[in-house]
Amino acid sequence: MASEGVHESDVSDETDDHRPAPEPQGDAAAAAAAAGPSNGENVRVDSWIWSVRLVKTRSMGAAACKGGHVRVNGERVKPAHSVRVGDEVRLRHEGRERIVVVKRVIRKRVGAPVAAECYVDNSPPPPPREAVAPAGIRDRGTGRPTKRDRRELERLRDLPASGSPGETPDPHRGAHGTARHNTRRGTQR
Repeated sequence: MASEGVHESDVSDETDDHRPAPEPQGDAAAAAAAAGPSNGENVRVDSWIWSVRLVKTRSMGAAACKGGHVRVNGERVKPAHSVRVGDEVRLRHEGRERIVVVKRVIRKRVGAPVAAECYVDNSPPPPPREAVAPAGIRDRGTGRPTKRDRRELERLRDLPASGSPGETPDPHRGAHGTARHNTRRGTQR
């Protein structure tokens, strides 16, 4: 029995929306489409490399363009250069060169999985982490390095040891490499 004043036509079913159900893989495409430019609008290269997460901030993207670290189709570009689908973008950033081909133009920053679908990555693989020597990592609690430890570190880094032959002498140091001090009488040794 139906309650008074309520008709079946007034009751809306929750599944009766007029929006299409999202596709399982279509969420990323929908997010990228929503981040895309309006009709006839161009996307700046500094904004695009920030949107697809090649750089952390848009100002870093603009600085990379101004420094000549961004090339579109082989030419150095300014930050306001427009990016189109099919362009090859080369970016030198953090000691690595990224080579990407634009698949989709977006102007808003999106999540990493969505951003990865907006370009084809043709970059060479990054150098292995083992190839880069750690910069003097010491165990916690060992204190300051001794003179012997310092010399070993310099030898490992291929730096000239201080006080080695061929080094210019410090005018404030004596013959034995120690600093000269004034005596109580005001004369120097």
